[in-house]
Amino acid sequence: MQLIKPNWAAPAHVHAYSTTRLDGVSEGEFEGLNLGTHVNDNPQHVFQNRLLLSNQFTNAPDFCWLNQTHSHDLVKLSASSIQKLDADASWIDTNQRTCVVMTADCLPILVTDKQGSFVIAIHAGWRGLCDGIIEKSIQKVSDELAIKSEQLLVWLGPCIGPTAFEVGNEVREEFIAHNINASSAFVASNGKWLANLHLLAKLRLGDFKGVTITENESCTFNEPRLFYSYRRDGKTGRLATFIWLD
Repeated sequence: MQLIKPNWAAPAHVHAYSTTRLDGVSEGEFEGLNLGTHVNDNPQHVFQNRLLLSNQFTNAPDFCWLNQTHSHDLVKLSASSIQKLDADASWIDTNQRTCVVMTADCLPILVTDKQGSFVIAIHAGWRGLCDGIIEKSIQKVSDELAIKSEQLLVWLGPCIGPTAFEVGNEVREEFIAHNINASSAFVASNGKWLANLHLLAKLRLGDFKGVTITENESCTFNEPRLFYSYRRDGKTGRLATFIWLD
């Protein structure tokens, strides 16, 4: 199974990966390792794909799949957590569940600290990003566990890239209303704007002084062999980004 491993300095007991679309059993528009149950793929194929993934990581605790709604909601997982909680981010500070988010152009974000005392998985579409899902999630966990920002490690995963993500002026204005520096993440293009999700995310992380940020700059839109892309294909599968503690 071809996977992407974050290029960060997380402790050895923190395990994290992003899937590609390669090596699954889905067919047609969903060809490959589609992990989304909500996109009208054959349910049996999705079940088999999820089984392939879990068999690849037999040491990982149960995956806790969310019902993602482009919100800024974070949930704390535990041994009793149910599937399909309404949220776009999850976190845990034990080894009882694997945090996982699904994407098909949106930005997956993983967070831990230098001690590996917790992990967070975040699904950041432009709406969640604009509404502060990154900083709200990190601040909530940091406050609860008394984590200093210079201890934080953040990984930005594959998403639609800055040459492909076209948005209207209203999207640009919403980001700029929050931070005037967000204008640097938009380039004019044929009466619209090309947005840079990684740069927008890094701007939102600016209040966490000393945070260490690493990133995978692969573009889901421009690499159809490896990635699903909703913007490119419309009807398509979903990738997973996941993280757990030993």
